[in-house]
Amino acid sequence: MRKALGVLLLALGLAWAQGDKLKACFIYVGPIGDAGWTYAHDQGRKKAEAALPWLETRYVESVPEAQALPVMDRFVKEGCQVIFATSFGYMEAVLEGARKYPNVIFAHATGIKRAPNVATYMADFYQVYYLNGLAA
Repeated sequence: MRKALGVLLLALGLAWAQGDKLKACFIYVGPIGDAGWTYAHDQGRKKAEAALPWLETRYVESVPEAQALPVMDRFVKEGCQVIFATSFGYMEAVLEGARKYPNVIFAHATGIKRAPNVATYMADFYQVYYLNGLAA
């Protein structure tokens, strides 16, 4: 994770030095209007882009898990430096993409495997579980 953060900071520094924006791209497993998992990711993407003037984002929604790698290939060709894969089922494609593109940072939601340029992230559900326990 520290290595991924270091690479992200390096990419950010290079982007600032060149006057370019950092490009972060998102692969969504569902439609952004689902009022759930994908919707929440998209709201975070929008808020990050609004708050960080040096950030540019792109996304593709409703990507079947078996089709994640071609989307990653396209994102890399478009200049994406950070790719967020928002489904557990994207894990093997993320690892393959990380091997193909060692200078790109991949962030995988709910993943359990990492690589030098792959980070994983997950929500802290313990608070919800606590409330569920109280309600029970």
